[in-house]
Amino acid sequence: MSTYEEQEQGLGDAEEAIHTSSARGVTLQHVAQAAGVTLGTASKAINGRGKLSQETRERVRNEARRLGFRFRELDQNVPVDQRAMVGILTSDIYGRFSFPLLMGIEKAFGIRPISAVLCATSDQAQEQMHLQMLLERQVDGIVVSARREDPRLPIDLGQTSLPVVYAHTQVTDPHALCVLPDDAQGARLAVEHLVNIGRHQFAHITGPGYFEAVRLREGAMRQVLAEHDIPLSEQRVLSGPWQESWGYTAAQYLMKQDPSIDALFCGSDQLARGAVEALHELGVCIPDDVAVVGFDNWEPIACATRPALTTVDMNLEAVGHYVGQSLLDLLAGKLLSGTVRLPCSLIIRESSATT
Repeated sequence: MSTYEEQEQGLGDAEEAIHTSSARGVTLQHVAQAAGVTLGTASKAINGRGKLSQETRERVRNEARRLGFRFRELDQNVPVDQRAMVGILTSDIYGRFSFPLLMGIEKAFGIRPISAVLCATSDQAQEQMHLQMLLERQVDGIVVSARREDPRLPIDLGQTSLPVVYAHTQVTDPHALCVLPDDAQGARLAVEHLVNIGRHQFAHITGPGYFEAVRLREGAMRQVLAEHDIPLSEQRVLSGPWQESWGYTAAQYLMKQDPSIDALFCGSDQLARGAVEALHELGVCIPDDVAVVGFDNWEPIACATRPALTTVDMNLEAVGHYVGQSLLDLLAGKLLSGTVRLPCSLIIRESSATT
């Protein structure tokens, strides 16, 4: 789904009603006037929302049919309070993080007649434009996700009160609900694994220090090594861009400066793949001489690397499932807030496998 693409995805057997003007120019205002109700009441009746009497709801929908106003028929066997439309705003225009989240959200919705509108945004202005569109379409809730977990500004809902869940991103508002992977716990898994297979000479190749995930992962690494009385000098921690070329350059530098290194923990799979290439060129055997662990479990990278990468899986689909269930709870009237960090898991492959 590209930046310019908005996709409605039916997540159940029944579809939610979306009102549109007809080819003859009939609008929702015409329907409201014909039915003798306000515009807001007409909108709720057409979309199956709000607490309206069955008589009012049917009168509005019958007038809409008579006037030729197009809308989607609702499954009358489904309770009104189980129908919803949610908007998903994401800055991850390539889908690396947003697609697994969406899969988890969809699974949380199950067979409920809930539709999702995906809006990919490349900047603040575009996000605001998409947000305004979602509000005009009267979505019942919004999920906000991003490519990075660092704090961002809350979305501006104006005077509208809607349930919002932030996924793989966060805001400082204590009343907001933010759901993220536990980067520190994931890093602990990686480093403890390397310690358990007998490694003591560690180095760390990671991304820019202004990323919160970078700081959390490095901090957890240092803590685990301190618990095992394993030193880690500043010269063995190198930060740079999230690029395979940086992993290659950093690994070349580290191994030429200190060939005794026997464990490389990398802050992403891209960095780890670059590091593996550098080690191959230097004649270093993986994992016998140096064990390598990445982060993300981005399978197109992790599985294509030779040897295949041991890596931390952020379990983004599980994060999405939690987000989806939380949104359903918020729609049901529950009050949820705070920052929730869900556990990662370690996927062990050949780059650190023991014989």
